[in-house]
Order: sequence, then structure tokens, then C-alpha cells
Amino acid sequence: MAKPFPVPVRVYYDCRKCPGYCCTYSDIEITDYDIARLGKHFGLSPKQAEKKFTKLDDAKTAKILRHKQDKIFDSACMFFDQDKRCCTVYAVRPGVCRKYPAATHCGYYDFLRFERNQQDDKDYVALT
Repeated sequence: MAKPFPVPVRVYYDCRKCPGYCCTYSDIEITDYDIARLGKHFGLSPKQAEKKFTKLDDAKTAKILRHKQDKIFDSACMFFDQDKRCCTVYAVRPGVCRKYPAATHCGYYDFLRFERNQQDDKDYVALT
């Protein structure tokens, strides 16, 4: 039986072609080490950086990055450049961002590529 759509198998993906889906996750958890690194980058103490860049999640158990309204998705990480669709603190980005995706490919990138193929539009952004 044929598969309903092609399932690409590859080891490489290109974040430069993505609208920044992972940067729109509502809870981007950040560690104290990440906060200190961001603080150093901006010339702030860890306490100042924590206050400026983080908030507590809904359960009040983890520090997460603050968001701002986004042009495409509801909101995005405060460090996300909405015009260039890229991270403005890439060199000092949090550990969770450095590890993403944990697999050899990004599921959203696969979905986006499939949708752009189906729409015959290389710039199409699927919001579902």
C-alpha cells in the first residue's frame, strides 16, 4: 500500500528556511546558567537578566523566556527577529535551543516543506 504522502528521510535540515516555529513554543525553559550567559552578553547581572528576560511558567515551577507578539504566530521568544525570522542571541542562546531538535530532523521543517510543495509556493507558511 502506498503512503498518502512522501515521508522524507534525511539527516540535514535548514533552519534558515523555517519561519521560526520552535521559537514560538509557549514554554521555552531556561536554566540559571543560561540566564547568566544572557546577562553577561547584555552587560547585566544574573538577577537583572532573570527579571528582564524570564517569567515563571503557569505551574510556577520553571523559569521560561518571555515572549512578544509575533507577525505570523501568536507570540515568539523575545529574542526572535520577526523580520529576518531568526534568533538575535544565537551565539548565547539557551541550552534548550542549542539541543533542538533532539532528532536528526525537525518535524515542523518536514511539515513546512511538504506544505510548500503541495501549495507550489516556496514561501508558504503553514499555521496549522
